[in-house]
Amino acid sequence: MTESITTLLWEGESHEFPDKGSPNLIGTADFERLTGWDLRDEGLCNGDVCVPVRDRARAVPSPGVLDLDHLIPLLDRPLVIDRNARIISVGSTQQARRDALVSRRAPSFSLPALDGSMRSLEQLRGRLTVLVTFSTWCGCCYDLPGWQALSDELGAEGLNVVAVAFDQEAAVVAPFAEGITIPVLYDPSHLLSELYAISNVPTVVWIDESGTIVRPNTPAFGTDLFADFHGVPSGPHLDAIRAWVREGTLDPDAALPEAVAELSPDEIAARLWFRIGAHLHRVGRDDEAAAPFETARSLAPLDFTVARAAMPLTGRDPFGQEFMDLYDEWVGAGRPFHGLQPDLGNS
Repeated sequence: MTESITTLLWEGESHEFPDKGSPNLIGTADFERLTGWDLRDEGLCNGDVCVPVRDRARAVPSPGVLDLDHLIPLLDRPLVIDRNARIISVGSTQQARRDALVSRRAPSFSLPALDGSMRSLEQLRGRLTVLVTFSTWCGCCYDLPGWQALSDELGAEGLNVVAVAFDQEAAVVAPFAEGITIPVLYDPSHLLSELYAISNVPTVVWIDESGTIVRPNTPAFGTDLFADFHGVPSGPHLDAIRAWVREGTLDPDAALPEAVAELSPDEIAARLWFRIGAHLHRVGRDDEAAAPFETARSLAPLDFTVARAAMPLTGRDPFGQEFMDLYDEWVGAGRPFHGLQPDLGNS
């Protein structure tokens, strides 16, 4: 059987393995090495946890060979396969997203800071946390001083502010973080976009000391620099954070189970295709990246973390006419957003 090299995108990391003639076919040892799961008589197992595998003939098409196309969904994970680029993109478990959207337990993540160190959600336990997602393809990248000021004001009262950029590399984000001391992380694989069902930036999530999401996805800004354009003043949301920290005040609408809609299958697939395009861009295969980016956009055309995020990675201006056309289409569609409506105060 001919072996070629396939790339597996798993939990924000890329791994290569010699496939068994098709990108979805992997040797049993490589599968265990890369995923931590192995196939036993009792099922697909990781430690003491096992998942039944009823169709062994599909799971093991030949001795020592496993079919990822069949096995990965058994782990409660979605996948897409770019057979031309020989890349498999695997998503997070649906349970992790249900934890965020329904049970309101903040899904764990580990992301790089601008200095290269890794930071995890667990390191933030014990304090109130405001998680701010932004990007350099959005004007909200200029809001970091506003979030820094909020941290300076409320830090002694128990508040953490953590900013996460949906960007490919630290060097792109660093100029906007000069003089900023709050943690600034970056998420090249858009893991949080999938885990927390984030469809636009800036999106802000409030997490309490125990790791419970007490206010899910809300569009909010740290300054009023572009308020005339987007129409969302920063003051009402910043005041709501102050009331939460100082008085424990929460918006009752934030507790509603339907506050953040689940991602559709197309939106999930769009994130996985975007991940393939982003990987190809990072490794210098830009001529191959255009196709998965376009597939992602076609699946989620009004999702800014997909459609707008791909613009700078394909040589297009995320602040130019194409963005304005996308923005007008988004407004015309009713400003779709996975989360609460923005705080507008009395304006």
